[in-house]
Amino acid sequence: MTSNKKELSPERREELLGALKARFEKNMHRHKGSEWAKVEAKLDASTEKMWSLNEMERTGGEPDIVGYDKKKAEYIFNDCSAESPKGRRSVCYDLEGLESRKKHKPENNAIDMATAMGIELLTEEQYRTLQQLENFDMKTSSWVQTPSDIRELGGALFCDFRFGHVFVYHNGASSYYGARGFRGSLRV
Repeated sequence: MTSNKKELSPERREELLGALKARFEKNMHRHKGSEWAKVEAKLDASTEKMWSLNEMERTGGEPDIVGYDKKKAEYIFNDCSAESPKGRRSVCYDLEGLESRKKHKPENNAIDMATAMGIELLTEEQYRTLQQLENFDMKTSSWVQTPSDIRELGGALFCDFRFGHVFVYHNGASSYYGARGFRGSLRV
């Protein structure tokens, strides 16, 4: 009988924990007041969340803690790579956008990739909050969750950081560019 459980080998798990701890310690400005021992205890208790963090890491997201939800007692991880994660670029917004393309279809779409990874695309608000920690996407852009009324009309939203400001733009959901990917969020 095969297991559908998403878990890492012990070796990969230790490698990932080492990378996460090093990033955590190097970037304390992102999570002032957090203690690694408490974070690690939460991670130890969540095999599937570790798998999702590994997917974020594997695709170039460089996940790190950017907040803590006191009510739910959850750490919030976001992709903190300087630019949109390389392993998640050149994708349409969602499956409907992908399927509507007649020619030159990319291999995937942001919504399905995020779902498969066990993460969610950032909202515009989350994206703006992330940019308050440091500047991201100064050369790339990232799809963000799009309100249903915009999506029903064929559009999708993306953000970037230029000229000292966060910009929110729109494109057709079927569009894709080599410099556009998506950033994810995961609660642990």
